[in-house]
Parts: sequence; structure tokens; C-alpha cells
Amino acid sequence: MTRPILATIHTDALRHNLTVARRHAPNSRMMAVIKANGYGHGLLRVASALRDADGFAVLNVSEGVALREAGYAQQTILLLEGLFSADELAVAARHRLAIVVHSEPQLLMLERAKGLPAIDVFLKVNTGMNRLGVPLGRFWSFYDRLRACASVGQLTLMTHFATADEPPGIEKQFELFDGLTSQIPAPRTMANSAAILRYPQTHTEWVRPGIMLYGASPYSDLSFADLDLHPAMTLGSEIIAIQAMQPGDAVGYGRRFIAEKPTRVGVVACGYADGYPRHAPNGTPIAVAGKLTRTIGRVSMDMLYADLTGIPEADLGSPVELWGAQVSVDAVAQASGTVGYELLCALAPRVPVEEN
Repeated sequence: MTRPILATIHTDALRHNLTVARRHAPNSRMMAVIKANGYGHGLLRVASALRDADGFAVLNVSEGVALREAGYAQQTILLLEGLFSADELAVAARHRLAIVVHSEPQLLMLERAKGLPAIDVFLKVNTGMNRLGVPLGRFWSFYDRLRACASVGQLTLMTHFATADEPPGIEKQFELFDGLTSQIPAPRTMANSAAILRYPQTHTEWVRPGIMLYGASPYSDLSFADLDLHPAMTLGSEIIAIQAMQPGDAVGYGRRFIAEKPTRVGVVACGYADGYPRHAPNGTPIAVAGKLTRTIGRVSMDMLYADLTGIPEADLGSPVELWGAQVSVDAVAQASGTVGYELLCALAPRVPVEEN
């Protein structure tokens, strides 16, 4: 018998969420962010569902090549961290991959290139994220050199917001980027999911929806349902054993949960080796037989525990939702002190995946 854990990918939800992004930014082109194996949903599976997007953003050359070889010939395919070595330049040019330029070595690669087709470039500006990006004081030097470079095709200007999802918001970064670039006759892109949904002034020629496409909320104060998003992944399993605990009994490693009253415990076939967070505390939401309850005890490698005390109909084989439409991945993440992005991306290769 096959172990009952299963991740179900809802391709209709992916398409719906892209429609939501278009509804918020109707005059912008959509650069769907599908890095990290499509946020754990499968790179090519997500690309197929989102084939109406105008572009795809990925991390590295191999992902871009995989998309081109899968037949995605019309979309812009952007490498979000650019090239890591000069030998990738010919591959990027041959497959018409657009690249981010955020550093002097990347600019020099282009200036020293000989005999290659022109490559579209997204010049990334550091407006306060302090992760990747050209310093404001060097922007014009980079811009002028890229404009003069024979290896560069279309030039687009970009930045990334640090707090579009929380205070203080985007105002300072937006003002810096807009003041620097608004008069330049070049396409621009700055909006991630949080900015798409909340800050229409950031809706320039391109927007870059990421987490919203997968049906998770970029905000801590709004749920996916509040934003009309549909979860694109359901992680489900079953009850494989039941224990009856008396007051004073403990469950799991470290005796982290000790019963204060008679407690019925369901053992679920899912653990941290499947991608569920080991640090999820007592009380993390979980659904059994369609009813919300809580996890108890420490998550093991292959199993975790659900409180069945208030669900008398739960039995061996009862369905369990770890996250999905009833238990949001954001709720599990919040209880565990992390973000939904991490949980989705951490889905383990050993978990079977199906589409519906």
C-alpha cells in the first residue's frame, strides 16, 4: 500500500490567481515568478498553467533553457540574479534569455562579449533593499555603458521593495526609483505581489507576481480569501494510527505535549522529511475529516500528531489536510514562525504530486 501523503496542484487556481493579478494591474505586462521549481509546484507544470503570462522569471540559466526547450518561445524569460559566469553568456544569448545586471562584473561580461546576438537586460537599482542592485550613485554610469554596449538589446529598469507587505511600505523606495527613472524612455518594473495588490502607482510596464500566483497572501493581516486568491497546492495525508492518552501521558519526542485530560491522538503520515516544519508548535492548525483541529507534540521525520478529541468520527484512514483551502499555508507558517513561501518551496521530492 502506498504511503498516503500527497500534494495536489490545482492548475485552475494558478490561472485564477494570474487573472487576479491582471485585474489589479490591467495595463502592465505579467512577469510570473516561477523560480524555486515554481515555488515547489513544479517549474514546467506552473509554466503550462500560466502560459498566458507575458514572461517568466527564474533563477538560473538551466531553468530558462528548460522553458525554451519546452516550447515557451514567445514569453520573455528573465534570470533574476543575472549571469554567474561569462561562459553562461553564449547560452543566454542562444536561448534569448533576458538577464538582470546588478554588478560591475556582469556589466563587464557584456562589454567584453564578441559576436553574440544582443541580450535584453534588466538593470537593477538598489533603492534600499540592500541585497542586489547598482548603487544610486552609479546608476547613470551603468545606464550609459549599457546603452552604448553592442551586446545589449532592450534595456529595462528595475528595483525591488523591501517592505511592500508591511510598514513603512514603499514610499521612500518608490520616490527614489521614480525620481531617478521616470523621465527615461525605457520600460520599468518594480511591483511584486504585495505592491501589485496594494500600490497601483507601482504598476509600470512590467509587474512581477510571485507568491500570489500560488494562492498565498503576501500580508500578515489579510488572508488569501480576503484577496480572492485560490490556494494552488493542497498537502494531504491520512490518519495511520490512533492513541488514547490519559492525564499525564505525553506524546512524541521530548514529551512536548502532556495531556491534561483524556485525549484522543491521531498519528498522521507526514513529517519534516516531507517538508512540514519541524518547529511547528502545539496548536498549529490542521484539518481531519473536514474539521479543524490542532497539532500536538513534536513533529517527527515521518509523522506528526493531531488532536482528535473533538472529532469522534475520525478513524484510521480519515483524510488530513496539512495545508490547502481549509488550512492555509500562511496559517501553518505563522504558527511556525516562518512564511508560506518557505513551506511551499520546501515540499520534499519524496512527496508524490498530482494535478487536478
